[in-house]
Amino acid sequence: MLGALGAHALKTKLDPTALHAFETAVTYQFFHSMALCIVAVWLRSGGVSIAGQGAAVFAGYAFCVGIVLFSGSLYVLSLGGPRGFGPVTPVGGIAFIAGWIALAVAALRG
Repeated sequence: MLGALGAHALKTKLDPTALHAFETAVTYQFFHSMALCIVAVWLRSGGVSIAGQGAAVFAGYAFCVGIVLFSGSLYVLSLGGPRGFGPVTPVGGIAFIAGWIALAVAALRG
């Protein structure tokens, strides 16, 4: 839905830099939402070993935090929100990286 908003309603209202930031937010939100769903299914199916469950759960939380902070701050910034949200974006990126590392740890543990 947000992708359609950016592609249609905001295309003529935002400058190219802001539109690119909005599209980046949508892309990262999409892929990390899919990763979050995969982690949930993996945990629910019992496919994660006991040794890897904590890391997999951490990965899920990290993806959620990353989506809110990274994508959320880019949405705010691209729509003209306060520039103070700028430093929040890399914190969300770090959360994404932590999630991927935790997911790799969970996979390696079993």
